Amino acid sequence: MRIRVIVRARANIFNHLLVLLLCLWTLPGHGQIKEPYRPLHGGELNAKVIRDSPDPMIGYHWTNPGADDSLQIFTLLPRQTVASPSGAFRIEKSGITILGTGEVQFDFGQVNAGWVEFDSEDLDGEVQLSISEYKEPAILNAGAQHPVKTLKPVRYGNTYRLELNQQLYEGVRFAWLHVKTFSKPWKLTNFRLICQTKPVNYLGSFSCNDTLLNRIWYTGAYTVKLNVLQDYLGAILMERSDRHSWTGDAYPSQAASMAAFGNFDFVKKNIAFTAPQDNGIAAYSMYWVLGLLDYFRCTGDTAFLKAYADNAAKRLDAAYVHFDNLPNLSFMGWDERLGAGFERPNIPESQWAYRWLCINAWSKFAECMSVTGNASLAEKYSRYADAKRKQLSDDQLTSYGVHALAEVINAGNGPSSTIHHLAAKWFKDRNARLSYSPFNQYFILQGMAKAGYMTEALTTIRDQWGGQISYGGTTFFEVFRPSWNEALAPNSAPVNNQCGYTSLTHPWGAGVSRWLSDEILGVRPVTPGYKTFSIIPFLNESLTWVKGDVPTPWGIIKASFNSVTGDCEVHIPAGTTASKIGIPKNGRLIKGILVNNRPVKIKNQDAQYVYLHNLPSGSYRIRITYGKSLPSPSRTDKDELSYAVTEFTVDSTTGGNWKARFGKDGYLLAGRSTKENTLRKPVYIDSLRVIRAVNQTWEDQAADARALQQEVAGERFVSAFVTQDPRPTLQTFTLDIFKRNRAPYYLTLYFLDWDRKGRRSAIELFDANTLELLAPVQVIDNYANGKYLRFKVDRSVRVRINHVRGPNAALSGVFFN
Repeated sequence: MRIRVIVRARANIFNHLLVLLLCLWTLPGHGQIKEPYRPLHGGELNAKVIRDSPDPMIGYHWTNPGADDSLQIFTLLPRQTVASPSGAFRIEKSGITILGTGEVQFDFGQVNAGWVEFDSEDLDGEVQLSISEYKEPAILNAGAQHPVKTLKPVRYGNTYRLELNQQLYEGVRFAWLHVKTFSKPWKLTNFRLICQTKPVNYLGSFSCNDTLLNRIWYTGAYTVKLNVLQDYLGAILMERSDRHSWTGDAYPSQAASMAAFGNFDFVKKNIAFTAPQDNGIAAYSMYWVLGLLDYFRCTGDTAFLKAYADNAAKRLDAAYVHFDNLPNLSFMGWDERLGAGFERPNIPESQWAYRWLCINAWSKFAECMSVTGNASLAEKYSRYADAKRKQLSDDQLTSYGVHALAEVINAGNGPSSTIHHLAAKWFKDRNARLSYSPFNQYFILQGMAKAGYMTEALTTIRDQWGGQISYGGTTFFEVFRPSWNEALAPNSAPVNNQCGYTSLTHPWGAGVSRWLSDEILGVRPVTPGYKTFSIIPFLNESLTWVKGDVPTPWGIIKASFNSVTGDCEVHIPAGTTASKIGIPKNGRLIKGILVNNRPVKIKNQDAQYVYLHNLPSGSYRIRITYGKSLPSPSRTDKDELSYAVTEFTVDSTTGGNWKARFGKDGYLLAGRSTKENTLRKPVYIDSLRVIRAVNQTWEDQAADARALQQEVAGERFVSAFVTQDPRPTLQTFTLDIFKRNRAPYYLTLYFLDWDRKGRRSAIELFDANTLELLAPVQVIDNYANGKYLRFKVDRSVRVRINHVRGPNAALSGVFFN
C-alpha cells in the first residue's frame, strides 16, 4: 500500500474513505513489529455517514461491544503532507524520497489516540519524529516520560516507531519527520498513525438546523471516546504526567458517554474503578456521588446503587462534618473566579460553590434512596440538605458569582428574589457567564437551563465549544477563551496557564453533548432507567427543528420536532412510557394536533408547549397545525462579548531605553533575585505583588540597548520574572496591583526574550477585586528585541502572564504613567 497525500478538508467528507483505509492492515513492515492490541474485529463497516462528526471510525459498528473488551487498533494515513524545504523531499505515490535535510509535516485531520510509524528499507542518516495535538511539535511538563514529544524512532526490522511512553499512545493530529543528517537519497513508505480505540457504538445521535450545535455534539462524543481506555475513563490524552482517572472529571464525561454510546456497563465499571478515589479534592468526592446517581437515573440499576451506597454515604457524611469549617478544597476549577485551580482554591467563591455542591449531592442522594426504599437514608440526607439551605440564607447569596450561583440553582433552590436578581446579573452578560473551563461551564449551563435562560445558554455553547471548533479543534479542550481566536492562529500552540500545558483533548469538556440531548432534544428520565420519561424539546426563532436518539436499557428513544413543517415523530421503546411530551409552539398558536392521523383534543398547555401525557410504547407520527404568531418575549442580554479594556499598544523600538517614555509615576524592575527587585511605587498604588514567578538573570550587557536601564545612570542588566517551566501547573504567574481609587493610569509591561529562544507569551487582565476578565487575551511574540505592551486601566488589576512557546514567559519590567 502506498502513502497518499490528501488535501486538507473537513473530516466528515472522508469518513468512508478513511474507514476503508483503517481495515487495510497488511502494510509492509507490520510483520516486523509487535503491536499491543489486535486490529479491528468483531464488527463491520456500515453506510452511516455523519458529516458533523470528526470521528473516522463512526461508520464502524461492533456486533456486541462490552466493558471488558480489549482495545483494538487501526491505521490512518495522513490527509495532508507538507515538506520544507520542498526540494529536500520528493513526494510520490509510492512514498517519499529524501533528498536532503529538512522536515515533513503530516496532518491526519483530527486528533487521535495513537503512535506514529513508517517503513524504510534504506534509511540513511539521523532522523527524529515529533507529534502534537496542535500545529507545532508538542512540549509538555516535567514528570512525563518524554516531556518533549520529539524523539528518535525505535527500529524493528524495516519499521520505525515513535515510542514516547510505555503505553505508546499520545494525542496526535500532526506529526513531523525531521531529517537531521543526509549523505545519500533514501525512501520512506507508509508513514502512518496506529490508533487505538475501545469498541463502542454510537447509539445516541443529535441533529438540528444549527450545524454548529451538531458538530459540537459529535465532537464531545468523540472526545470522550478517545479517552475510553481499557479499564477506566481517562482524563488526559496527551501524556504529561497526570494520565490517570480523575473522579471529578469523570462526572460530565460519563454523562456524555451514556448519551452518545449508551455504554452503561463501561460507565458502571469506571464508577467502581474510581470508588476508592477522590484525587485529594473535596469537590471531586461529591462529583463521584453525583456520577453514581446519574448512572442510576439512566439505568435503574438498583443493585449497583445499593452496593455503593455506603461509599457514597461516607463521602456525604464527611462533607457534612466539615461544612462549616472547610478543609483545603485543593481545586474547584481553572477559572480565575474559582481561585485559578491550585493557586488559590479556598477563596469565597470556591467555598460557596462547594457548599452548594454538597447540598445538591445530599438532596439527589436522598431522592434516590427514597426511590430504592431506603427511608432512613433518604430522611437523613434530606435533613442535611434542608438544614444547610436554611443556614445559607438569601442575604448571604448577594455576593455570589456565576459559579456559585449555578450550584445554588443546581441544588434545587426555588426562584427567590435574590436568585432572580443574581441570575439576571450573571446569565444575561455574555462575557461574565463564560468560564475559562468547559468543565465548570457544564455546571453553569445546567443552572442556566433550570433558571430559564435557554437562549443565552445556546449563545454560550457557541462561544465556548463553538469557539474551540473555530480554533481548529476536533476534540474539546481543558481550557479555552473565545478571544484565543483573535490572538492566536488556528491550530497553533494554545495558551498554557494554571492547568500547566493545555490539553486539547480533555473529556471533561464533553458534558455539553449530554446537555444538548437533555435540554434541546429534551429527553429526560422521570423514573430511573427511563422506565418513564419526558420529552420537552427547546426550539426558538433560530432553532426550528431538532431530532435525535437517546439510548436506554429498554432501547432507543427517538424524537423529532419541526416547528416549520409541523411534522414530529416519537418512538417509545417497549416496556416504557412517555409520561409527558411537550409539543413546541415556538412563538405560534397551535390550532390542532394529529397523532397517527387521529385528532387529539388539546387539554393541557402553557405559553410554550401543548402537552401529551402517558403515551405507551410504540411509534407516533405527530402532525401540528400552527396558527398565528404569539407575542415575542423581550430580550435584554448583552449580545456582544464586551470588555472594559480593549485598546492596547505595542512598542517594539524603544528597547531598554524606557526612562524617556515610561515609568513617570513609578516602576518595578526585575532583579537578579527577589530581594534585588527595584520597586518605586506610585502614590496611587497601595500594593504590588508578583506571585508564582521566579527571577532569572542573564550575564550583564551594559552595552546592549535591549537591557533595561537601571536607576543608576549608565547601568543596565538583564533579569526577568519568568514562569517555572517545565514544572507542572507553573506555566503562569500573576502581577496583583491594588490602587486607592478609580482614577485612570497607564500600565506598561516590558517583555524581553534575551537569549532569542522563541518565547511566545499571553497576557490576561482581570479586576483584582472581582476577578472578572477585563480584556481579550493578548499575545506577545517575536520579542527578542524587547516589546512593551501598554494599556489604560482605572482600578486594581491582576495581570496574568502565561507561557505559550519557548522556555518560559519573561517579563523584565512594569511601568506606571
